[in-house]
Amino acid sequence: MADFMKMVGQMKEAQTKIQAVQQKLGQLQATGEAGAGLVKATVNGHKRLLKIEIDPSLIQPSEQGMLQALLIAAINIAMQKVEEQVKESIQETTSGMLGNMPLDLLM
Repeated sequence: MADFMKMVGQMKEAQTKIQAVQQKLGQLQATGEAGAGLVKATVNGHKRLLKIEIDPSLIQPSEQGMLQALLIAAINIAMQKVEEQVKESIQETTSGMLGNMPLDLLM
């Protein structure tokens, strides 16, 4: 019975730590660049796009297709970077507490 109570305590502690990590996610930011910095996109740890910067030289009607492709590339790079930061933050906060539970279940 003592082992069960210890396990329940550890689960509550893990839940508290996970909630703390989720609150910190809004503070994480990552920026992805495409086209040698001509387009930049910044996202937060909640995977929300915060800002897009477009070099004025790109805003021409004939360049619309290229601009769209660069936007997609920059956003995807930023999302990948912030995803890595989220996983690292969860691993640091819950090290040893979650066993083999996949981190994807927490995000």
